[in-house]
Order: sequence, then structure tokens, then C-alpha cells
Amino acid sequence: MYCLKEVLEKQSVKNILKTTDLHTILRLPTGIFYKQGVKANVLFFDNKPASKEAWTKEVWIYDFRTNIHFTLKKNPLKFEDLKDFIKCYNPENRHVRKETWSEDNPNGRWRKYSYDKIVSRDKTNLDISWVNDESLADLDNLPDPDILANEIIENVEAGLESFKEIAETVNGE
Repeated sequence: MYCLKEVLEKQSVKNILKTTDLHTILRLPTGIFYKQGVKANVLFFDNKPASKEAWTKEVWIYDFRTNIHFTLKKNPLKFEDLKDFIKCYNPENRHVRKETWSEDNPNGRWRKYSYDKIVSRDKTNLDISWVNDESLADLDNLPDPDILANEIIENVEAGLESFKEIAETVNGE
């Protein structure tokens, strides 16, 4: 299992799609491993030998980020929370899967994208989302102000930490 950030620092998305069979991405809620605002994805792939043709033909994506909130202390992620993903992933035979997304169910969390669809996207990236973010769509249904304030603080602190790391790298520390 690799962090998407670590993988992308070493390779471009197109190169990953060509040199591996990237078959599944699990989009995790922000903040479950580090701090609020830090995105995490779990990539499932098989390394492959060099080839002229891309090994990745389609990527299945489970959006476990949009409209889902966990915290490290008060509401941590538990194994039970991943049961739907495991069912969709179908570990017994990952080649037999069924999307939960459709035109009739646009908020289905399990969806596949073809290689061509991914590489044709602007800036070819793997942070793909399609589930409607309810916090953006329904302003009457916002979380309590204290929750929003804490999320803003956590996002600002995570951003500040990132800037500190960049400054240390630039300054050779």
C-alpha cells in the first residue's frame, strides 16, 4: 500500500497507469491518518514488466471521502466502516464487480473509469470525484459552527505544517 502523494512524487500519473495495472483506488476521508484537510488515497495495483501498451485498462474508484467525516480522536475509522468497500471490491474475484453509480444513482460510491477517460482529463490526475458534496449543495444543512471552526483550524494548521516542510526543504534544513 502506498500513499498517493509518495507515488506521485516519484512517477507521473500516466507512467503509473502504463507501468502497473492500477485497478482500484479507495478515496479516504481527510484527516484519518494525519490531520484534517490532508487527503489520502489507497492505490491497489500490480507491478508489471515494461510494455508499449498501458497495463491499466480500467480503474475502479470507491469514494469514501465525500460527505463522510471521521476524526482521529472523537470518531475514528473502524473496520466496520469499510464493509461496503470490501463488498464492492470483491476480493474473491476482483474481475467481477458491479458499479453502484449510474445515471439513476449519481451518488453511488463505486464507479469505474477507463484508461482513456482518465488520461483525457485535464492535467490527468487520480483525484476523481462525482458524488455531490452535500455541504456545498445544501447550505441549510451545514454542520454546527464549532465543527466548522475546528475543521477550518485543522485545515489551516495542516497547511502551515506543509509550508514549514517546504521552507525547511528550501533552506536545506
